[in-house]
Amino acid sequence: MSETDNSRKLKAFFGKEYDQLKSYVISKFTDSADRDAEDIIQDVALKLFSRADTSSPINNVAGFVYHSIRNKIIDLMRTKKQTTNIHDESESRLVEFVELFYGKADNSYSEQMKHELIKTISELKPHYKQIIIAIDFEGFSYRELSLKTGAPEGTLMSRRHRALSILKKQLKKNVNT
Repeated sequence: MSETDNSRKLKAFFGKEYDQLKSYVISKFTDSADRDAEDIIQDVALKLFSRADTSSPINNVAGFVYHSIRNKIIDLMRTKKQTTNIHDESESRLVEFVELFYGKADNSYSEQMKHELIKTISELKPHYKQIIIAIDFEGFSYRELSLKTGAPEGTLMSRRHRALSILKKQLKKNVNT
């Protein structure tokens, strides 16, 4: 196999399967407004083509490309999880969340209460914090989150319930001290 054989195979595959690749990428994201499937495909294609002449022969082009795209998607999801910052969430979502614990009030909640809630959420174990942020701040449904993470909806509901219980206990303890 010559060095240009990989490039020729990749070019043919991307030309023929582009729409299927795009559908695949879109199916992996429920929050596709943040990500453009074509950008992801082009990033992967650029990386693959830049290395095509230096890598060993590609025998299964479809498997190679889909595996590369899947890895790119996983990288993006990990990056998003790490960069999600509760301090950047909208004020209205925070107030809605406070109302889960204290009910609706005619007056707005104090800055101290909002700060205490943010602090308490940030101190939760990662899997509890992630479910609270995803459901209550990012607006995911249990179904969407289940499809995204692979965890059953019931498990996600149980985690959120436990997280809310822990938050409520911590907030009562912190506010009363």
